[in-house]
Amino acid sequence: MIAQQAYVHQVEAVFWKEFNRQPELLVRGPGRINLLGEHTDYNGGLVLPASIDKEIIFALGKRSDQTGRIVAENLNRSFSFSLDQITPSPQGWPNYLMGVVDQMQKAGYFPGGFDLVFGGNIPSGAGLSSSAALECGLAFGLNKLYNLGLATIDMVKLSQRAENQFVGVNCGIMDQFASMFGRDQAVIQLDCKSLHHEYFPFQATDYVLILCDTGVKHSLNDSEYNTRRQECETGVSILQQYNPDIRLLRDATTALVEAHRDEMPGKVYQRCHYVTEEIQRVREACEYLLENDLAAFGKKMYETHNGLQHDYEVSCPELDFLVDQTRMDDAVLGARMMGGGFGGCTINIVESSAADAFVARMSAVYEEKFNIELKCYPVRITDGTSEISS
Repeated sequence: MIAQQAYVHQVEAVFWKEFNRQPELLVRGPGRINLLGEHTDYNGGLVLPASIDKEIIFALGKRSDQTGRIVAENLNRSFSFSLDQITPSPQGWPNYLMGVVDQMQKAGYFPGGFDLVFGGNIPSGAGLSSSAALECGLAFGLNKLYNLGLATIDMVKLSQRAENQFVGVNCGIMDQFASMFGRDQAVIQLDCKSLHHEYFPFQATDYVLILCDTGVKHSLNDSEYNTRRQECETGVSILQQYNPDIRLLRDATTALVEAHRDEMPGKVYQRCHYVTEEIQRVREACEYLLENDLAAFGKKMYETHNGLQHDYEVSCPELDFLVDQTRMDDAVLGARMMGGGFGGCTINIVESSAADAFVARMSAVYEEKFNIELKCYPVRITDGTSEISS
């Protein structure tokens, strides 16, 4: 909370300096983590995300005209646009915000002009979905500021469409859903096909979640992502011959994949095997959360990493090294790569009393191995997008 208050004061101060008035509304848009369910979202499967205490703070005020004036406090940059004529900017970052307004208008909701300052502490490039935090925070803020009457799920969907259609990034719905629907000390089991969701307790009083950022992003990320999607679709088309009800891999089972293994070319079997196993893994892991058995949950995280490394082949040497370093550490219950792969973070469940020693040891061995400084971020599961009382 102390860190949040510092960012709130900073963003408020910049708002006053830029616009010579107090903001009318303060909002926090959190980043997200995903505990289990990786690469299952576009296969219609289950994911297990949560919103966290790394967040973007928004200060907003109404304007009497149709202008949006935005100040990115972290970037020390500003941008203005007309709500009557919204076109993408070559600067890139304003598009995440303009896209939200664009999608609101297309859905028949018309906010007026606004002044906005935003800034926060979501680490850049760490895979914590700062883009979803931006989109959801603005959607929430404009909905509140102008009393538009949008339901939370509608704000989630239009934020995803903003990224898909205006920014041009083909993301699934998990990031925006987690940023909006997060709940303190709980993870969300989200069905990416139906959008049905349930909350499961994640009460790790003696443990802390620590992200270890490899500091690398291998260039084959985008091309390999598209290849994985195609391989999964190929698997579905083969399985459909035996069960026409199968539309997505979530409709299949590992047993069915095994039964038709010999008919699947190349790597297709491995991809389908991983995805169907991972969906089942999320179900089993949630049962462990109900029993407050974090040790069993942690073992599922290792299983996920093994599948991502060997079957789905989206890991990389840096990620594998970090996970391997935890396997013999009694203070670590579970670890895995998190996100699309080929770089980014590992997520680790670590005993609170051993957290400092864990960070020191991991930082030392990683720098020795790769000559890269390891950045580690303890994160806490929090509520989703919300108003901040000033």
